[in-house]
Amino acid sequence: MKILFLTENFPPETNAAATRVYERAVYWAKWGHEVTVVTCAPNFPHGKLFDGYRNRWYQTEEMDGIRVVRVKTYIAANRGVTRRTFDFLSFLVTGTIGALAQQRPDIVTATSPQFFSAVAGWLVGALRRVPFVFELGDLWPVSIEAVGAMKRGIAIRSLEKLELFLYRQSASIIALTKSFKTNLVSRGIDPGKIAVVINGVDTSRYSPQTRDPELAEKWGLTGKFVIGYVGTHGMAHALGNVLDAAEKLRDRDNIRFLLAGAGAERDHLIAEAKRRNLTNIVFMPSQPKSAMPAVWSLCDVALVHLKNSSVFAGVIPSKIFEAMAMGLPILLAAPAGEASAIVAGENAGLVVAAEDADALAEAALKFATDSELRARLAAAALAAAPRHSREAQARKVLTVYEQAAGGEGNHAARAVDTLSAAQ
Repeated sequence: MKILFLTENFPPETNAAATRVYERAVYWAKWGHEVTVVTCAPNFPHGKLFDGYRNRWYQTEEMDGIRVVRVKTYIAANRGVTRRTFDFLSFLVTGTIGALAQQRPDIVTATSPQFFSAVAGWLVGALRRVPFVFELGDLWPVSIEAVGAMKRGIAIRSLEKLELFLYRQSASIIALTKSFKTNLVSRGIDPGKIAVVINGVDTSRYSPQTRDPELAEKWGLTGKFVIGYVGTHGMAHALGNVLDAAEKLRDRDNIRFLLAGAGAERDHLIAEAKRRNLTNIVFMPSQPKSAMPAVWSLCDVALVHLKNSSVFAGVIPSKIFEAMAMGLPILLAAPAGEASAIVAGENAGLVVAAEDADALAEAALKFATDSELRARLAAAALAAAPRHSREAQARKVLTVYEQAAGGEGNHAARAVDTLSAAQ
């Protein structure tokens, strides 16, 4: 099968969308499929080109059997609205042109939350007369309204109309959570064409390992109990609550909160921690993908944190599964929903209410003082990881593509359910 995938984020970028697309595509290429990814020059999240790359109109490379086509875009840091919108719109234009320059595929697919990537994918599918599969990684634009990035008005309502148009025009939809499917069905989208493929982890890349001594020494974590958040520092993550919890535990010198990554809120968080003189928080900048296991090795507990909004009750952060594969117990602070059901159902960690600093501090202290609890939850997390493997996810997504390419996209949900039952 010839798969043409449009995504604005791709390695060496390390955010969730880039990792998800890449790790599954590696399997498709390994299984003999022709995979072409149309993306831009890597610059996320700082809006600065990665070493060795230039923002050219058209450039190609080979990455683990995947043909990667990079097109020129307006580059902006992951903050604010106006410049990021120009960034997204520029990829809509150049990504469409770049994708149309490729050989005719069997299917075209694109992922959100980079919403205009999906617009480009639909447009390419329509012009090439091949099925378009929409991978729904986020309910957009409602999520940007939920974090306060945009207020409800004509712009949001117009984007919602475009959103529904794309859902209706797609041959199939891959929803990363059950609640995403529930939302779409409630808005009139055919449930038969919506396949739920929950996120996962590449267990060949992540596995338990001892703490990296050099990295621990570099960041002042030697001999400390580390509760680590590894990922984007954005408005959706409400990490200011972690500062509040850290302040409550400032007298516990053996406990450190590690915040590793980048994002729109990072500079503010650093400034606020400095203002409060919170020496028990360590800020590590974004690290290359190859370094992620070493970063996770610094952690005794994996922290997963989301804003207290009903919109995020349906979000399942991919770092949950990375933590499982690393054999780490999870401390989840999020609205009650799918993520909390997974962590609790797998007995892989403790779940506390979103943006409740007292509860977060209490759970952190419980982890730090109860080694038996940590060991039990860590063992359960590691045992759960194979049930959420990236390979299994790749097979399910490929099943959706095959259904769409064969003109049976409206049966995608049934096909994936059948495959899931067989696995």
